[in-house]
Amino acid sequence: MKTRKEEPLFMIGTVAKMYNIHPQTLRLYEREGLLVPSRTKGKTRMYSEKDLERLEFILFLTRELGVNLAGVDAILQMKNQIEEVQKQIDFLINYLKEEIKTRYRSDVEQNEAL
Repeated sequence: MKTRKEEPLFMIGTVAKMYNIHPQTLRLYEREGLLVPSRTKGKTRMYSEKDLERLEFILFLTRELGVNLAGVDAILQMKNQIEEVQKQIDFLINYLKEEIKTRYRSDVEQNEAL
């Protein structure tokens, strides 16, 4: 199920105007695998808020930092890996919190039984 940020909302022309870029630039980013907009049945590209956030990051890297597209791709891959590791860390922390709570309750119940 898609989150609100993943719902396709904007057509390519609208996005191009919003970010002052040529639609061909968006197509290039798609060909390079940097952006993957959804498509309607008529094959129209539709961009979500999540896509726009990614585009803003790409534009920051290229415009402000002068990173080329190969560099952008490498940075995006590293960013994705970091996000995955963070999810695993969050999962582990939550698991450990629950385990500590369970053991604490068990210890309290054992002490009350004595």
